[in-house]
Order: sequence, then C-alpha cells, then structure tokens
Amino acid sequence: MIDLTPLDVRNKRGDFRKAMRGYDPQEVDHFLEMVAERLDEVVKQNLTLSERVDRLSEQLSGQEGRERAVQEALVTAQSLREEIESQAHREAELTRREAEDDAERIRDAAERAIHDRQHELDDLNRSRRRFLRAFRSLLEEQLDVVRVEEERPILEDLDLDALRVFQRREPVDAGESDEAAEAEPADEDLPEPEASDPDAPDDDTESDPTFQS
Repeated sequence: MIDLTPLDVRNKRGDFRKAMRGYDPQEVDHFLEMVAERLDEVVKQNLTLSERVDRLSEQLSGQEGRERAVQEALVTAQSLREEIESQAHREAELTRREAEDDAERIRDAAERAIHDRQHELDDLNRSRRRFLRAFRSLLEEQLDVVRVEEERPILEDLDLDALRVFQRREPVDAGESDEAAEAEPADEDLPEPEASDPDAPDDDTESDPTFQS
C-alpha cells in the first residue's frame, strides 16, 4: 500500500502528461484538491482515532491490571479465608480437647474427694458405733453396781463409847487385865472415826475395770 499524503496529492499537479482529448486540467486539479482535502481530513481522523485507541488501550491495560489485581486479591482472600477457617477449626478442636481434659480431671478429683470423704464418714460412723457400744457396756456395768449397792443392807454407825464400856466390863484374868490396862490407850488417844466422803469412790467401783481409763 502506497503511503500517500495530502501534500503528495497537491504536488501531483502538472506531473500528468498532456494528450489529445485528455481530461480537463482544471477539473483534474480541482479533483486533486478535493482528494487532498479529503485525505487531510482522513489523516486527521486517523490521528484522532489512533490517539483514542491509545488512550483506550491504556485504559484497557489499566482495567486489565485492576482486574488481575482484583482477581489476585480474591484468590488471596479465598486462600486466607480457608487458612483462617482451618486455623479456627484446629484451635476449636484443641480448646474442646483441653476443656474435656480439664473436665475429666475435675470429675476425677471430685470423685476421689467424695470417696475420701465417704471413707472418713464410714470411719467416723464405725468409731461412733464402737464408742456407743463401749459406753452402753460401761453404763450397764455401772447399773449392775448400783443394783448391787441398792440390795446391800445399810450399815449403821457403831457407838464406839458404848463398845469401849462393854469391853471394860468383860471378865479377864488379873495378869491379862493389867496388860490390857497398860496396852489400852486412853480415850483421848483413840483416833476419831473418819467421816465417810460421799464423793469418794466405792472399793468395788475402784476395783471395777470399767471405771479405769
């Protein structure tokens, strides 16, 4: 294709050879001028369209770049979402397992504590029953002692002065009488009878092993 410009068309005037019965030179020149003007307009339109195409190409390139960036961002976001979901699932599973382990440890500790408290309670109940049996046995033994004491006859206090007078009036030999007189202490030397202590324990109760701790 020949690269033809409006200037080339205008410079073509006079280059044609003249021949008999040829075209009218003025009409040819007028036509060439019209062609040159039209070609000039076409060239300008072509330049305008070329510039517009360049701008559109740049815009398209930018749009394609943005689309690629958006696409890459979407892919990255999808990958990040999947990674976050996977991490969240792993953390949730780990948290669930830790919670189950903690609950199991707490349940085991509670069961051990309940078992220990039940064992202590059983020991206390056994000790209580042993104490009650021993205390019942002690009370029954003391009741037996009380019954025996209640059935024993009451001892009256002896009149020691009357007993001494009675002893003096008994017939004795002369030698024995003198020896008895020497050996017999005076009335004032005789010890006074000790008053019985109501709080003192009875001999039977002291010898009773149930009263000994």
